[in-house]
Amino acid sequence: MKYDIKDIHLAEIGKKRIEWAERDMPVLGLVKERFEKEKPLQGRRMSACLHVTAETANLARTLKAGGADLVLCASNPLSTQDDVSAALVQEYGIPVYAIKGEDEKTYYDHIRAAIEHKPEVTMDDGADLVSNIHNDYPDVAKSVVASMEETTTGVIRLRAMAKDGALKFPVIAVNDAMTKNLFDNRYGTGQSTVDGIIRATDILLAGKNVVVAGFGWCGKGFAMRCKGMGANVIVCEVDPIRALEAAMEGYRVMTMMDAAKIGDMFCTLTGDIHVIRPEHMAVMKDGAIVANSGHFNVEIDIPGLKKLAKASRTGVRNFVDEYTLPSGNRIYLLADGRLINLAAAEGHPASVMDMSFATQALATEWAIKNASQLKVKVHDVPAQIEDWVSRLKLKSMNIQIDELTEEQKAYLASWEMGT
Repeated sequence: MKYDIKDIHLAEIGKKRIEWAERDMPVLGLVKERFEKEKPLQGRRMSACLHVTAETANLARTLKAGGADLVLCASNPLSTQDDVSAALVQEYGIPVYAIKGEDEKTYYDHIRAAIEHKPEVTMDDGADLVSNIHNDYPDVAKSVVASMEETTTGVIRLRAMAKDGALKFPVIAVNDAMTKNLFDNRYGTGQSTVDGIIRATDILLAGKNVVVAGFGWCGKGFAMRCKGMGANVIVCEVDPIRALEAAMEGYRVMTMMDAAKIGDMFCTLTGDIHVIRPEHMAVMKDGAIVANSGHFNVEIDIPGLKKLAKASRTGVRNFVDEYTLPSGNRIYLLADGRLINLAAAEGHPASVMDMSFATQALATEWAIKNASQLKVKVHDVPAQIEDWVSRLKLKSMNIQIDELTEEQKAYLASWEMGT
């Protein structure tokens, strides 16, 4: 078995981490049990470009249990947990191409290794795998029956490809499933982003002016957690509806230029490019901290910051680089602008990834079963999958809900009955 990881001797530690996460992933565990019996993915070659974490390892084990011939590579150079990679290879027999801190050449070499597996089904966090297949592997593209995409950034890219007529195979927008974005993006990103920033800096959030760029589900979750820890939260948005929503949630809403002058800590969660630019950084106060929790490290204009700075020091703390501006003010960039929750922390808690990855696994099964009927476009996750996952998650939390009576069902289905 071919693979490329940091150190196979880390496998024992990684296995413990995977098993710990598994305890908090009961819904995915039920999917795995059924997959082991029914083998719905039997013989299917799969390539997955995902954050290689303990939670992802349990998804990989589920796919393999379903019969998939799986290869896994990293979807970000800093998000890999090296002990998990080792355990997947040694303990579970799954080829992995991922090393935390890998350079750009190695990152794309690993993606190419996953593509050369000649997958029939792909999984993506950010659409790098799909993009490379489209750009450089036309023969592989012909054999792909479907792809799963789990990030906001990736879905944006893929919808753009579909709109331009460039998409060559069907994609399931797992990110847009309510069992994913309402929980994973809001509660997972919210908590893990705060966790990553605190681990990297050891700052106290209480009393700080925290600037949140983007008020989508990820931004909402992060803003909520910062507010709960006593921060003065400022939201920057381009969408008027989201800006109104933030204002009515009690946050201060302003332009990035205005926020830049008063912010103590900044975090981008937009999925767009150059949200924080040199003109913003030039007016930041001494000691301002800048981080990103979007998928790619383009939300902060890092080349612009480097040109602006008169001096810099790397590694003033783990995942903290210092840039001194001509004014003498210092800006601290976290994790080289890469997603802070996975670079400096452990990513989303297993409990929330339980729903995301159960949805991911079931969407894969559904896509394979319905491959002949799927049009080449971006598809939503079927409602029945969402219903099944949410009901099982409630059951695992010992929560019961009411059911509609026959009278209520009839009322909701009729138009004759009025006031």
